[in-house]
Amino acid sequence: MNSLDLPLYSPAPEWTGRDDGPGPEHARWHSVVTPATADTRDAVVLLGYATDEGVLRNDGRQGAAAGPEALRSALGGLAVHDDRARHDAGTIATVGDNLEESQEEVSRRVAELIEQNNLVILLGGGHETAFASHRGLYRGLGEKSAPIVNLDAHFDLREAERPTSGTPFKQIADLVGDGFDYSVFGISAANNTRVLFETARDLDVRVVTDVELASLTPEEAGAAAVEACIDADAVHLSIDLDVLPASVAPGVSAPAGLGVALERIHAMAVAVARTGKLRLVDVVELNPSYDADSRTAKTAARLINDIVAALPR
Repeated sequence: MNSLDLPLYSPAPEWTGRDDGPGPEHARWHSVVTPATADTRDAVVLLGYATDEGVLRNDGRQGAAAGPEALRSALGGLAVHDDRARHDAGTIATVGDNLEESQEEVSRRVAELIEQNNLVILLGGGHETAFASHRGLYRGLGEKSAPIVNLDAHFDLREAERPTSGTPFKQIADLVGDGFDYSVFGISAANNTRVLFETARDLDVRVVTDVELASLTPEEAGAAAVEACIDADAVHLSIDLDVLPASVAPGVSAPAGLGVALERIHAMAVAVARTGKLRLVDVVELNPSYDADSRTAKTAARLINDIVAALPR
């Protein structure tokens, strides 16, 4: 393989944001995030995955590869109210069409971080991120799977000759076999074919549609998400920003015609974080090219911020 076809790694960038003064009383993300090292443990670690080759293969609109940079920018100025260690492990990029190679590199790095008892937050990138990150979690836990709570308008259970942004959870099912435990909240019936619902049924997937979520209070939605992983020791939370209404999240690969209200998505994400079982988070499908006033990036950053804030001390 030509060296130019290998996954490209970039170290953690310099974080920037509003500076109100020195000391923890003025802390913001940009002032507390430090580069991760081989010794980083028991911390929150961000890892970027600049990829949208899977989106291209899935006939989506490209631009998600710029997601990690936009997410860091939106996070940088948010205020920090705790002393939890936050680190940045840099960014892995898909170069050309080398998706499979970059996914392997993401899996390797996630596994190393999980072995050090870190909470890993993947900044995507297309939803092909989820297979790479979950495989890393699986390896880091000693080839043990963990329940997945996916907040998403799509199942992403497609069968395809090559991995795409539409195949990650079917790939995970093939990887872990009987250990596959998948719950998806926000499914749009209008945007998922009958065969995808049949695949979900065959794999015993817990499914809650966008319409069903609309009938729940945020508290009830949060309780439903927790119930999906109540017996787990470790949990993988995947947030596809296209689950949100297009008015809230216009900058995604596939904007939602209906979507799930932000209050419910926020409640579910925070409720899962409060369990203390969260080991892996993906935030995916941010497409800055279509993001009016950085609306989607700011929403995603707030979700990440509040997930970290909700972690048990």
